[in-house]
Amino acid sequence: MSHLNFLIFKCDIMPEISRFYGIIVTMFINDHNPPHFHIRYDEYRAIIEISSGKITGALPPKAMKLVVEWLILHREELYENWDLFWNDETCLDYRCTDC
Repeated sequence: MSHLNFLIFKCDIMPEISRFYGIIVTMFINDHNPPHFHIRYDEYRAIIEISSGKITGALPPKAMKLVVEWLILHREELYENWDLFWNDETCLDYRCTDC
């Protein structure tokens, strides 16, 4: 996995919090529980629960492996963003600037 640079930005309705290898990670502000994030990869879409890694939707196996590795690395920050989103505050950006 590449090193990720962390930035702070003002949240949009569904801010992009990371982008790596063509995979786009987003979260809705004030979204329903359980805490989760959304993945877009080409024509594929998936929702990933932060705590369990449970997947709703579909991704190619290689993309899924990258998303799971990313989730493991950033679980704490994802929960932090989830909490910030519920308070409609700024959130953290985990975009990979060298992928």
